[in-house]
Amino acid sequence: MQGAGNDFVVFDNREYGFLLDEIIAITPRLCHRRFGVGADGVLVLEPSDKADYRMIYRNSDGSDAGMCGNGARCLARFAVLSGFPKKLTFMVHAELYKAEVHDDAVSVQFPVKPKPGDTMQLFERDAIEVYSGTEHVVTWAEPEELDNEPLLRTQGRDIRNRADLFPKGTNVNFVWPETGTTQILMKTYERGVEDLTLACGTGALATAVSHHKKFTPDESGHFSFDIKCSGGVLKTSFSYDRADNVYSKLRLTGPAVVAFEGTYYFDV
Repeated sequence: MQGAGNDFVVFDNREYGFLLDEIIAITPRLCHRRFGVGADGVLVLEPSDKADYRMIYRNSDGSDAGMCGNGARCLARFAVLSGFPKKLTFMVHAELYKAEVHDDAVSVQFPVKPKPGDTMQLFERDAIEVYSGTEHVVTWAEPEELDNEPLLRTQGRDIRNRADLFPKGTNVNFVWPETGTTQILMKTYERGVEDLTLACGTGALATAVSHHKKFTPDESGHFSFDIKCSGGVLKTSFSYDRADNVYSKLRLTGPAVVAFEGTYYFDV
């Protein structure tokens, strides 16, 4: 499946019963783009006694991504195709998420209430660290820099590995707001994939929240931004209460498409 170009191998573990250690072990093989199926990560649907299902996501290297917004939308679509209702709930680690599946898009509501950090300088650019279900840094680049993907890879890798600033590592979003609009250009270097990806859902939410903090921090209300990624447009929205300095009601909407179905034969 793919959501705005973020692609995943998806399977229903109610049928297979793989243990988590087994899922971690097989993920790099499944995600290898020469010797496997090829994907940014693996999505697994598992039973849950607290929601309609539990979502497990592993990066292509087998590491824990925390939350994956594009993956969550794809797994919600997969769940509906597997017989679940179009309005559903799912667990990621200990957090409860809500999803609505429509014909042309899937929306996911996040429980997280991010608290963006203070503005810092990275490569002589403003940058803000924010947790939107997983670790992110948002940094404002010029449009010509966004077109220079070798530069973004080099700088993204450097920032991602700044252990002095980000002990857990981080995802890095290079962004530029289009003047006079609510559209923001974004390219993301993803931890665990260790490369630029075509889209990032949690990165889109981190970008939207950081944009508000940087440009309109005194405005309370409900806000919406379209995040333009290389793989498509992700729609974001959230509420902000200036009195409490709280961001809430984060919602991510975008495509979630089945690309193909098949059988993978493990060489054991």
